[in-house]
Amino acid sequence: MEDANNKRWIIIYSITAIVLLVINYILDLPVFDHWEHFESLERFIPFVKNLMIALFFISLIFLIGKVVTRIVNKQNYLEGDKYNLNRIVRFLSIVFSLIIAASFMFQNLLAAAVSFGLITLVLGFALQQPITSFIAWVYLIFRRSYLVGDRIQIKNFRGDVVEIGYLDTSILECNGDYLGNDRSSGRVVRFPNSLILREEIINYSGPQTPFIWNETALQVAFTSDMEFIEKTLLEAAIEDFKTRYPKYVSSPRWEPAVYFRVNERAWMEAVISYPVMPRDTTIRRNAILKLALNKLNASPSKVQFPEGSLR
Repeated sequence: MEDANNKRWIIIYSITAIVLLVINYILDLPVFDHWEHFESLERFIPFVKNLMIALFFISLIFLIGKVVTRIVNKQNYLEGDKYNLNRIVRFLSIVFSLIIAASFMFQNLLAAAVSFGLITLVLGFALQQPITSFIAWVYLIFRRSYLVGDRIQIKNFRGDVVEIGYLDTSILECNGDYLGNDRSSGRVVRFPNSLILREEIINYSGPQTPFIWNETALQVAFTSDMEFIEKTLLEAAIEDFKTRYPKYVSSPRWEPAVYFRVNERAWMEAVISYPVMPRDTTIRRNAILKLALNKLNASPSKVQFPEGSLR
């Protein structure tokens, strides 16, 4: 869909650039010399020609931008990197187009540069916060603190990054005020990019370390078979891991572990610690519990759970 859209715009900008060149060429031809009203319109010819040239270069800039965007989208890059590169291309296209437009309006680059500098100085005082957010966007592009698709937490906001704009970032909130798990709340939270310059960022995602560590506890009696419980929990975690993340199975750094601790209500807790991708915390916990509890409940002589008044 996106590739087809880029292709359509490439065709539009190409046709526009060709038409503008043709119009500029026609204006140089002597075909209008014998036109009755040509003398009265002749003084506008230089203006129209300069306008056609300016529009041609603007069309050419956006054409190049769309071609670069299409090339980037076909590369085997991370989606977040593609998004950032496309944002840079779009930004540069707009900047160069504004320079062309300013040079047309002021007829020379020196006057355009001076005017652009004065305008920038005035806007710099009036738009300090947006400018700070834009600088923070540049910082994000090069520092890669987070990418589109990453799950992050900054201040009181936590969720999956869906858009990194020039001035703000949008995340699809997880957990939130009404949920007790890490599922999406359905709310989109926007915060200014300038927030990253004064707050710490927690990134739960990343290509180098795709997993975070989570743990789930089961209450069992002190008389339970601890070795059996440990073995059962490990088997459940490993089985679900192999099913869910087959390409990471060979890595020993993602092996789960079980430990025991005393619960404040006088029961013992068997805790399984396991790796999980940030978006799978609830699903993986449910899968491990289903696999483990089926085996544990099938052996009541080895495992005793809190029940009745002994909860």
